[in-house]
Amino acid sequence: MLLTGSGAFLFGRTTVNKRGGRAIVCGASMAGLLAARAVSEFYESVTLVERDVLPTDSAQRRGVPQGRHLHALLSRGSPALNELFPGILDELAAAGANVIDDGDLSALCFRVGEHELNRSGTLADPASLVVHLASRPMLESHVRQRVRAIENVTILDGHDVVEPIADQMDRVTGARVVDRDTGEETVLDAELVIDSTGRAARAMAFLEKLGYGRPVQQRYSVGLNYSSQFLRIPAGMIGEKMIAIGPVPERPTGVGLFAYENDTWIMTLIGVAGHPLPDDLAGMIDCVAQFATPSLEAALRAATPVGDVSAQHYPSSAWRRYDKMRRFPAGLLVCGDAICSFNPVYGQGMTMAALQAVSLRRCLAHRDDGDLSRRFFRATAKQIAPAWWGNRFNDFAVTPMTGWRLVARRLVNWSSDKTMAAAQNDIAVAEAFVRLLQMQDPATRLLRPSVLARIVGANRRLQPD
Repeated sequence: MLLTGSGAFLFGRTTVNKRGGRAIVCGASMAGLLAARAVSEFYESVTLVERDVLPTDSAQRRGVPQGRHLHALLSRGSPALNELFPGILDELAAAGANVIDDGDLSALCFRVGEHELNRSGTLADPASLVVHLASRPMLESHVRQRVRAIENVTILDGHDVVEPIADQMDRVTGARVVDRDTGEETVLDAELVIDSTGRAARAMAFLEKLGYGRPVQQRYSVGLNYSSQFLRIPAGMIGEKMIAIGPVPERPTGVGLFAYENDTWIMTLIGVAGHPLPDDLAGMIDCVAQFATPSLEAALRAATPVGDVSAQHYPSSAWRRYDKMRRFPAGLLVCGDAICSFNPVYGQGMTMAALQAVSLRRCLAHRDDGDLSRRFFRATAKQIAPAWWGNRFNDFAVTPMTGWRLVARRLVNWSSDKTMAAAQNDIAVAEAFVRLLQMQDPATRLLRPSVLARIVGANRRLQPD
């Protein structure tokens, strides 16, 4: 960024003037941190308000219970994060994050039903599989350090945002915040307020209070239970860096095991459709042993726990369609889980937050649009839609059904079984599937004639003579 005497800066090849004096970002998890970075180029000052007292290092915190569970920065999210913070991916690798970036599928074990993703080949496009494996606290601490280093960003932690303020019916003009220790209330004036406070965001209630109504919500039940445990596993017992075994209708449990920094691993056990899970490590391992390989079971039984088991429930996925609202006040935006909360099994939250921050940055760079919110919400909807519908399809495949839905689910699972059977033997189908998992392509990529032909051909070769 190059500042000039006139208060403008160079954004790519375009000179962009500041949009206003202050922006307020509510919530300092990943979505809020990335949003603060995006708007810092366009406002004289940015105040990032967070209810927790933020740690200065890599540590779990109360406001991010999800940080105690499995995380990964997907291939599509890595370039977006690096665009916002050049060099940060190298920093993460230097700090101990495990990186998969050579297209070698032997680092990945992914199993659905009876089929395991091809692991003997190398991807034609290694960028299809560039994954940075680091715990949420580590990744968030590096992003937080970068944000703290931005001269015009101030982090106001230990404070709650009570509500945005609208002195005019059609414009938000600031926010009311309160010190959680003293109860002292302060009004912060601002030209832009961004709500990134997650599923419990108050933006919908605020809009209704102003007479704008609430956005339509698309929602479907997930009923996911998940339990996680950080581990130290003796060196050499596991050759992969990522292991994922998905649930199937006959077995509503699955597991993810990822290699993290400092020779730690995280194991996350999932139970779909409300299936209960053990709340202790021994019980978790006994559960995984029912469908794991003998070598994986041996590694888990030889592991040493780091900390305690963390358990959580995720009731439903919800997409708040701000992009469909006919009226929306100027000076207010919503981002991250406050717009769309994805089933955490798919690990898409941080990647989506990075994509939204990049979109926000680009929307702010357009000086000719009279409606920032409409431009931004439309951009985010285009990013969300492929992941949302892909998740619905996958969740439908393992949800208990009756009647005609059971017939539809059997058809879906038959199609998925044929795809995974091909992905087990055909490296091109495996690569198409990996690109889907890493959000590089929508699920419709598997319907391309060239991919369908390979799926059909691979299944024909598997048939007995």
